[in-house]
Amino acid sequence: MKLLLTSAGVKNASIRNALVDLLGKPIADANALCIPTAGYGHPQGSPGGAWRFITGQASTPMCELGWRSLGVLELTALPSIDEERWVSWVRETDVLLVNGGDALYLCHWMRESGLADLMPSLRETVWLGLSAGSMVMTPRIGQDFVGWQPPTGSDSTLGVVDFSIFPHLDHELLPENSMADAERWAAEIPGPAYAIDDETAISVSDDTIAVHSEGNWKLFEA
Repeated sequence: MKLLLTSAGVKNASIRNALVDLLGKPIADANALCIPTAGYGHPQGSPGGAWRFITGQASTPMCELGWRSLGVLELTALPSIDEERWVSWVRETDVLLVNGGDALYLCHWMRESGLADLMPSLRETVWLGLSAGSMVMTPRIGQDFVGWQPPTGSDSTLGVVDFSIFPHLDHELLPENSMADAERWAAEIPGPAYAIDDETAISVSDDTIAVHSEGNWKLFEA
């Protein structure tokens, strides 16, 4: 699977160009499924938030980019559907657009639904993550970002990549997301970690990691 891990969606031309490179085709020729699940686990999540994400009314460009087709994949529904049905939906799509919210809630339902088990076989599919939708691919999110409590009581996530992510760096509405806060958070993470603002994304393809930014970011070495 190819990854484009963003803080706030496709906010600028650099991130958009990285997305097109990963797709290997224009956005207008690509089929997408959006996954709103993480939003339901966040304390500030709401049905309105899910609607804004799906309809492209949020300030995090994902679903409104001009896809050839767009559908909704709700992970909490998948355990009640025959696997033969939904697996084909995922295999036939070019990109998964994964909303923000609570990374641990999203991780739980990726495992419960079976999507996490399917991912290693999706070699050409692009995972376009937004905030928690990006953090879920990391080994740990750190205690600062723990909201929904998983049955394990851990802050561990999927570990698809070997680095962690501190999103929304220096956001004007999040005074707790300063660079000093990111440095303190990174000191508690046993591995490399990136702090990225909303104008930054990280791509991962064939074990190659690249940062695409028109803003501010920092890599904290292990």
